[in-house]
Amino acid sequence: MPDLPAFNSAPPDELRPLLAECLAVPRWVDAVLAGRPYADVEALLAAADRAAEELSDDEVRAAIAGHPRIGERATGGGPGARWSADEQSGVAAAAAGRLATANAAYEERFGHIYLVCATGLSGERVLIDLDARLGNPPDVELRVVNRELARIAALRLGKVLS
Repeated sequence: MPDLPAFNSAPPDELRPLLAECLAVPRWVDAVLAGRPYADVEALLAAADRAAEELSDDEVRAAIAGHPRIGERATGGGPGARWSADEQSGVAAAAAGRLATANAAYEERFGHIYLVCATGLSGERVLIDLDARLGNPPDVELRVVNRELARIAALRLGKVLS
C-alpha cells in the first residue's frame, strides 16, 4: 500500500483498482485521481468526500451492489473483502438471525441492501439504525446510503495509505 507521496506519484492505472475497492464508482475514482497531488491526507479525504457527495442515484445503487449484506461476509480475496470483514467485526453472530430478517424487510422496502459504515458498531446498534432508517422516504434513504458510502470510502482510503 502506498504512502501519500507514492499515492501522489503512482501511475493512475496502478491506483484505480485500489480506489475502486474504496468506492466502486468510476467517476469518483477519476475525481480522486484528478486531484493529485494532495498536500496531506486530510486534503485527500476532503476531496474524496466532496466527490462522493456528487454521486448520482444510479452510482449509489451500483456501488452498494458490491457490498455484502450486514451480517454476511464478502466473497473474494481482494482488499475490499478483507476490509469488509474488519468493518463488520463488531456485528456479532448472535444477531445474525435478526439481521437477516431486518435486511429482508429493508430490501423489500427500498429495493437494495441496507448499508451502514459498521466500523465500531455492535449488532444491536446496527439493528437500531436499520429499524430507524426503514421510516425514511426512498429518496432520503438513498442519500443516507450515499453518506455511508462516503464514510466507508474515507476509512478505506486511510487503509490504502497505511
